[in-house]
Amino acid sequence: MSDTATTIPYWHVDAFAARPFAGNQAAVMVLDAWLPGDVLQSIGEENNFAETAFVVRDATGAADWELRWFTPTCEIRLCGHATLASGFVLLDPANGFGGGERVTFRTRKAGVLEVRRTQEGHELALPGIRTEPHTWPEAVAGLGAQPEHIERNADGYTILRYADEATVRALDPDMRALLALGDDQFICTAPGDKTDVVSRVFVPGGGVDEDSVTGSAHAALTPYWAGQLGRDSFTAHQASARGGDLACRLDGDRVWLGGPCVTVVEGRFHLPA
Repeated sequence: MSDTATTIPYWHVDAFAARPFAGNQAAVMVLDAWLPGDVLQSIGEENNFAETAFVVRDATGAADWELRWFTPTCEIRLCGHATLASGFVLLDPANGFGGGERVTFRTRKAGVLEVRRTQEGHELALPGIRTEPHTWPEAVAGLGAQPEHIERNADGYTILRYADEATVRALDPDMRALLALGDDQFICTAPGDKTDVVSRVFVPGGGVDEDSVTGSAHAALTPYWAGQLGRDSFTAHQASARGGDLACRLDGDRVWLGGPCVTVVEGRFHLPA
């Protein structure tokens, strides 16, 4: 790779966090060219974060970089926090990638995504994910608490709205039961006590029992709560063990998610010869 045939530049970033040990962890790895998919998957398994983001310079001119995301078990269609982390790394002039105020990413299934600097840190543009009313008794049983309302879309984003933050925090899902339902994101949400919205996100079918801070889930929550609240911007907290805060804004068909990032580790990943 960059210096030898066996090392890859590597950053471990806590995204949607103003300090280390909070937010959601992502590995960001800058490649000269794409490695085989099974190698990328093995690296994702080795890192053992919710997502490892791989970026390669985009030769098509459609964006600045190509971007792919891997959990420990599979490649996924969209990841918000690892995209924010990738933008954070690439926009830092100290890292040698040109810096600047914005960077774009061409993805395989989510179109072109954008990260840009803000006064508060960085913000990420994702395609808004619209959901429709739904019923799913098996999911309710797996989560162990009856929501007030359920919405879902065909790509597997399931929103379950509960009455209050305390109910969301008290959820103790049966992960095996949720795993049996596929790779849906089970996005459990309610009005927040200190923020407008609170959530927890369970994705056992994607190899992540509970995600720490989930950008793609907020790409679904933002259109939903904008409609519920009657305004296009609001604050959100994801009440995982690590926790994280997001500024959410609906902008037409796009969702902007803002928050800080922190680099925890910088180094090189060594591949077998």
